[in-house]
Amino acid sequence: MKFICFGSGSSGNCYYLFNDTEGLFIDAGIGVRTLKKHFRNYGLSLSLPKYILLTHDHADHVKSVGSLSHDLQLAVYTTSAVHEGVVNNYCVSKKIEPQLKHTFDKGATIHIGTFTVTSFAVPHDSRDCVGYSIQCDGVTFCIITDVGEITADIKPFISSANYLVIESNHDEEMLSSGPYPAYLKHRILSSIGHLSNKSCGEALVENATGNLRHVWLCHLSEENNHPELARKTVDSILRSSGIVAGKDFQLDILKRKTPSEVIELV
Repeated sequence: MKFICFGSGSSGNCYYLFNDTEGLFIDAGIGVRTLKKHFRNYGLSLSLPKYILLTHDHADHVKSVGSLSHDLQLAVYTTSAVHEGVVNNYCVSKKIEPQLKHTFDKGATIHIGTFTVTSFAVPHDSRDCVGYSIQCDGVTFCIITDVGEITADIKPFISSANYLVIESNHDEEMLSSGPYPAYLKHRILSSIGHLSNKSCGEALVENATGNLRHVWLCHLSEENNHPELARKTVDSILRSSGIVAGKDFQLDILKRKTPSEVIELV
């Protein structure tokens, strides 16, 4: 299995998992023309993607889902509440065609082609929000983005992951002293807002196991964070508990607008 991040942040989120036979997108917040350009640049076939998984219905995660699913005829899987949110989201100009909609119950494990997908509840101020644990080719990939707090339901999925994408949205001091209005600061800091660098590091300390091989910090705020600050904060928290990034597992940052390299998940 291989992994690419095409964008991670409020400008647009889209992740791609694939093997030799098929691929799936997680979220579709990047323009279709941009995605097609990236595929050409990587030398990837547009016939390989078969599915889209949606985490929640906010525009930066779903604004292109109707166009992408139509152009490539991709089945779109998410909860009924997220599907309803997409229908009502004015930022999604082209809606998902009925025959491409697929619904699962949150917490269920489903088989999508060669991928075994388990969804779990993620607290966020959207109509609904889920994370995913995806098993394929003998490895477990987990994504937890747009999460207000790490709940008891989420923790086992961190512990079981070989590869983990987890939100490290903001530095609490930068947010508190920054230009955002009070109501927005309160929203971000709430239990249904976004995960701070500190909370991200603590979640890794409390739940990472020897299974974990690579962690990517995602959804960094442009105004209230900085890639090196996020890395240093998480790294410091890990080291204070005897965990050494680069030795116990790799730690990297996913960029907001620049695609990652093609990453082998072995």
